[in-house]
Amino acid sequence: MIRLVPLLGAALVGATPALAAGPDLGAVQQQATNWPAIFMFLFFVLFTLGITYRAAKGSKSAADFYAAGGGISARTNALAIAGDYMSAASFLGISGLVYSSGFDGLIYSTGFLVGWPIVLFLIAERLRNLGKFTFADVASFRLDQTSIRIISATGTLVVVAFYLIAQMVGAGKLIQLLFGLPYLYAVVIVGALMIIYVAFGGMKATTWVQVIKACLLLGGATFMAGAVLYKYGFSPEKLFATAVQTHPKGDAIMAPGGLVSNPIDSLSLGVGLMFGTAGLPHILMRFFTVSDAQAARKSVFYATGLIGYFYILTFIIGFGGIALLMSDPSYFKLGADGTTYDKIKDMVGGTNMVAVNLANAVGGPYFLGFISAVAFATILAVVAGLTLAGASAISHDLYAQVFARGRTTERAEVNLSKASAVGIGIVAIYLGYVFENQNVAFMVGLAFSVAASCNFPVLAMSILWRGTTTWGALIGGLVGLLAAVVMVVLSDAVWVKTFGHPAALFPYANPALFSMPLAFVTIWAVSKIDRTRRADRERAAFDAQFVRSETGIGASGAHAH
Repeated sequence: MIRLVPLLGAALVGATPALAAGPDLGAVQQQATNWPAIFMFLFFVLFTLGITYRAAKGSKSAADFYAAGGGISARTNALAIAGDYMSAASFLGISGLVYSSGFDGLIYSTGFLVGWPIVLFLIAERLRNLGKFTFADVASFRLDQTSIRIISATGTLVVVAFYLIAQMVGAGKLIQLLFGLPYLYAVVIVGALMIIYVAFGGMKATTWVQVIKACLLLGGATFMAGAVLYKYGFSPEKLFATAVQTHPKGDAIMAPGGLVSNPIDSLSLGVGLMFGTAGLPHILMRFFTVSDAQAARKSVFYATGLIGYFYILTFIIGFGGIALLMSDPSYFKLGADGTTYDKIKDMVGGTNMVAVNLANAVGGPYFLGFISAVAFATILAVVAGLTLAGASAISHDLYAQVFARGRTTERAEVNLSKASAVGIGIVAIYLGYVFENQNVAFMVGLAFSVAASCNFPVLAMSILWRGTTTWGALIGGLVGLLAAVVMVVLSDAVWVKTFGHPAALFPYANPALFSMPLAFVTIWAVSKIDRTRRADRERAAFDAQFVRSETGIGASGAHAH
């Protein structure tokens, strides 16, 4: 039977911050080649490269490269948003958390999902009406272009860097296992594909990679959850009863508090996941790919439904893992006597491989191959979105608006963006190689914390509060960024587990509950005491911004409605 081994702790758990306290990543053995997975993986790669070739021929202007010319429909964009957001963390990480902790594993599903109403009601329409290509366009609409674009682009690049490292390591491990290749070759393959998608195809190619991946992931997860329920007569009650009897924790898996017992940490985690979603640059970029604000709102509405449905599936997959795998010794590393094993710790590949092992249990090696290929497609789609967000921050926000101050051509800007994508890809390959055996999950926690503590406060205050000034947004964003980074470094995950100190200086794993309010208060306080002439002009310009943000009058490609 074909078997995948560890993607090792949090490496593949793309967006799961609380796994920061997990074990360091160890070396992976190369396994027998998984031919079904390789065939499906190659088919996916060749198919998406064909799409990239077609997209490259159609990408002529900056609007085509950054925002697919604003020509993506609401439904297609909804699938692309879902494809961009449903990372390997959601699929493998959350089902693994449900497997080990039961009901409480849903804290992540809930946290990731409840951020979307904030995006829907506060962000999506206003962003589409005010912006052009990036969220820095919106934050700097009536504020000083240079200062705000620098802080926005910095926040974007920090989020992209930390998110990208975890995805690269996870993808490298997966390719290493499927192909039996050395890790370095595996990371280079991932980086090369990422560069090709973004540098040649731009947003059009990235969008279709995400759409295809979303369809594959939703289809695969639906089949797996359906197969699990079929075994129990489509009765969730029977599934849960079997899981309670099988799990070492018994009835406790149906109660909350098993995963995050400290209420402050739980609240801080929720705040980071909710508001971090509304500050993720690669997600915010997707609102510029539709024709108008109405389409942006629709795409978020549809995407929320798709993402919510997907999280219900991960819940069933997690409990299916408990019911079907825990009693089968072939899915565990056995003890010295050849029979005993720890039902949680000894799973082949660790708990992140619950979904992959369950695929084998319900569908055999070919379905296992399909799910393995989907897991890779999942990472590749997220990585492409991140790279495009980073490249646009460098070329559009920093070069075109800060250094060239608008004195540049579209062609020069797009060429620099393509060069930036190549540069980011090379840096990602290097970092993926360097961090191979490190605990990288805290970096994803940091990505969400920075998004919630720097990007979201600057964006929200600039569009919702008349009093926001350049100095307020700049200093507040910087305070939020530094606070999030420092608190994560001083937490148990880094200070104790990575640096080897005896005790953590910051007692909580998730800083957002503290760093985000600090950013908002700083923006408010500094803006209040800012009495410069520029600040007066910025406050006076709020009315024009407000009218455009609410109606779309004057927005590119938009109409009043």
